[in-house]
Amino acid sequence: MSASSIAGVDAFGDLFRGVRAQGSLFGSSTLTAPWSLRFVDGAPLTLCTVLDGAGWLVPEGHPPEHLAAGDTVIVQGPAPFGFVDAIGPGAVRVEPVDCGAFCATPEQGGTRHRLGWNDGGPPGATGATTLVVGAYPVRGEIGRRLLDALPGVLRIDPDGTAGAVRDLLAAEVAVDAPGQQVVLDRLLDWLLVCCLRAWFDRPGGAPPAWYTAHHDPVVGHALRLLHAEPAAPWTVAELACRAGVSRATLAKRFTDLVGEPPLTYLTRWRMTLAADLLTERAQATVAEVARTVGYSDAFGFSAAFKRVRGVAPSEFRRSPVGEAT
Repeated sequence: MSASSIAGVDAFGDLFRGVRAQGSLFGSSTLTAPWSLRFVDGAPLTLCTVLDGAGWLVPEGHPPEHLAAGDTVIVQGPAPFGFVDAIGPGAVRVEPVDCGAFCATPEQGGTRHRLGWNDGGPPGATGATTLVVGAYPVRGEIGRRLLDALPGVLRIDPDGTAGAVRDLLAAEVAVDAPGQQVVLDRLLDWLLVCCLRAWFDRPGGAPPAWYTAHHDPVVGHALRLLHAEPAAPWTVAELACRAGVSRATLAKRFTDLVGEPPLTYLTRWRMTLAADLLTERAQATVAEVARTVGYSDAFGFSAAFKRVRGVAPSEFRRSPVGEAT
């Protein structure tokens, strides 16, 4: 595989397989106090960005977050959370009502939630609050790897690329044009990736080792190779040759930065891919899944899967975890 063809393949990008907004519900009505929205769909990941006005995000198990225009927050489910105009003893609450058939389900990449508001005028009016929401049905073991790297609630400052995408989103919400929902869905996807990248890269942050390692020219290249061709018959010597360093240099540098040797990382990633294949492809045999992730021997694959996942592939497929994936 050429260098240009692996440029877009990496450990971070791989986590977004299947993470797409489609038919996401967005609120572009003017909200005037008192108002409240309660999100009860249980989506694994929900992105909320305020275009105009302000309000309070109230997640379960976390302190309230005040959001002003331009602020973006990503909330990890499945616990419900609220977005209200005010908090405290004097706050007036509006009884939520079911939005029914007008909501997209989490399986469609949208969000089903309860909301109540008083519509007080056109967007941009004094005191108006506009909230855009995208809910993401993050599934499987690959998706779990992404969720495990995130806190329950993360907040992104409205600057850099994420801020520019948010501005594009605001401009699209303000118009009524053909294909608008497609544009909104893709902008929400773009904003999600930019926000998570900005959060991992923030000063003083503690991103996963596999993310930080991508900044290293040697280890980053090796990681991209492993994710571009996970089923290839990799050896440390071949990886080192492709990365332009000695075998010893790659082995040490990779272990220091990622926290485990290259082939151990590869085995764990292959088992993550295999776990999703076992649940997504009900008709595929264990031997077929084994070949897909680089094992010609089903017995060797089963032994590796049990060593990494704790159960045999057939048991994983029948387990509640496998069924729910």
